[in-house]
Amino acid sequence: MSKPNGPESQTLTLVLSATPYITDAVEEAPIFPIGPDSRRCAKSTRPIDFKTNRNAMARSKELVPGVGRLSRSSVFARRGLYKGQKKSTKPAEVETPVTKQATVGGDKNGATRVVPTKKAPRFYPAEDVRQPKKSRKAPKPANLRSSITPGTVLILLAGRFRGKRVVFLKQLASGLLLVTGPYKVNGVPLRRVNQAYVIASSTKVDLGDFKVDEKINDAYFAKPAAKGSRSAEEEFFSEGKPKEKAAFPESKAADQKTVDAAVVAAIKKTQYLDKYIKATFGLSKGQFPHQLTF
Repeated sequence: MSKPNGPESQTLTLVLSATPYITDAVEEAPIFPIGPDSRRCAKSTRPIDFKTNRNAMARSKELVPGVGRLSRSSVFARRGLYKGQKKSTKPAEVETPVTKQATVGGDKNGATRVVPTKKAPRFYPAEDVRQPKKSRKAPKPANLRSSITPGTVLILLAGRFRGKRVVFLKQLASGLLLVTGPYKVNGVPLRRVNQAYVIASSTKVDLGDFKVDEKINDAYFAKPAAKGSRSAEEEFFSEGKPKEKAAFPESKAADQKTVDAAVVAAIKKTQYLDKYIKATFGLSKGQFPHQLTF
């Protein structure tokens, strides 16, 4: 193929020679940031100093003027500025006293006077800050119902032993009722029960002069503090087995036997009373509790 001659060859030579100047002009185009200073920078053709201008993108190739390829957090991570952050420790705060002594002039003013360190503000906020209302009501134990006396047979309406009949022993300081099955008769141990969840029957057990030991109170039923959780290694080798239950204290078992001995002896004095306490309470079809006499 022959080389072009004439005016066409001169035009091609001019285009090729002008190409480098066009490339230089594109590379030196100013980069304008996005932010409050964008208008000021758009008017100026000077290059942006990335060290002083925080709005400029650092180490992030720009997709379009002012929009970087990397986000601000990505640039922060790449620059590694988090490695050289300074951690300053706050100086210990000195507690200022609430009041101080001020010198007062005059012969009859006592020379000194105790005044507050900080004066009360002259102005108050327009909106009042709501303060929680202080209650003057002290918790008091509920009064014992007149139908419940020591030895009364109660019917439990809730809890693990609902439907069981128990013998009332005494009311504790918290207002709860101390009851027992007895455990030897129907399997109900010494328990605390709220009187709102019992029905007082007309049946009573003559306990005579028997009194429950003073050590059986609300603190007697407190659960021991839970121990720390097992390590991951112990849980792995346990193969999903349930935790071992703590043995029942022998002292509490002895207290249960002491109370049951007196209550069972009183129950045996009345014929069929042990079978009555052992039986579970329930309603059959057509029976309504408000129409029954207990």
